[in-house]
Amino acid sequence: MTTQLIRPSSPELDSILGQTFPVLDDGFVRVVDYMGNDNSIVQAARVSYGDGTKKVSEDRALIRYLLRNHHTTPFEMCTLKLHVRVPMDTWRQWIRHRTASVNEYSTRYSIAIDGSQMTNPDQWRQQAQDNKQGSAGFFDPTVGSELSTAEQELHRLAKNVYNDRLERGVAREQARKDLPLSTYTEAFWQMDLHNLLHFLALRMDSHAQLEIRRYAEAIGEQIVSRWVPLAWEAFKDYRFNQMTLSQQDQELLALLAGGKDQAADDWCRERGWVKTKAEKLVLSREAMEFADKLAALGMTPPWDC
Repeated sequence: MTTQLIRPSSPELDSILGQTFPVLDDGFVRVVDYMGNDNSIVQAARVSYGDGTKKVSEDRALIRYLLRNHHTTPFEMCTLKLHVRVPMDTWRQWIRHRTASVNEYSTRYSIAIDGSQMTNPDQWRQQAQDNKQGSAGFFDPTVGSELSTAEQELHRLAKNVYNDRLERGVAREQARKDLPLSTYTEAFWQMDLHNLLHFLALRMDSHAQLEIRRYAEAIGEQIVSRWVPLAWEAFKDYRFNQMTLSQQDQELLALLAGGKDQAADDWCRERGWVKTKAEKLVLSREAMEFADKLAALGMTPPWDC
């Protein structure tokens, strides 16, 4: 017996297949292909007892239940394939997500893409003092202008050296070795929805580097939201905008909620969250993260009471 099947589709995503969404000054993301939709997630979850209900409201409730309770396998039934153009330094962070299938443009076989990410004078970021891998604030545009001019000169020199090597017959695999990390590369990148949502949760976060955050935002807001709107809604509610409380967070929050500010302050000092050095408060990373959570709840940390 043969049962005719209809391929699951997403009309909203179909309408943007091949459409380029610009990112940074010369990058982009665009959908090449996809498999599955919100119904595919529901179908996978219900396979053990048949089709079940077909009501959209109940499908939505099931998807929200699955994501809220970390049932990940049904989300793996959906796959997205993208074509991306991205600076090499940003791509280094991107490729760390090893759950994707990737095929990257090769400068061993082909001439390097003639494009490098440029930084506007008002976009040069300063090194954060409390985070070795982060930035905080921007340089004055006057200083930024000097940095941008030097950047342009560096790119020009690197491009000329590279092209000169090619003209002299140097092998492409060797001629490329001094290209800057700002050089754009392209790749086909395919990932299932479960792992894609994990990628977006990390790379859309405000602590992620700005450049890769821009790509994640384009993928999430412009593409995934159209492809699987019910799953995207659940992701925003239960994953991206959630607040996680550790056991220590809960203990301290219980003290604060009970009006025991002094006990909460003592708790922080006993565990090394707060120290006093030269009459100045020094906060641990845990304390700073907890303060952010309290701020979102409209509360004040005990060391500020």
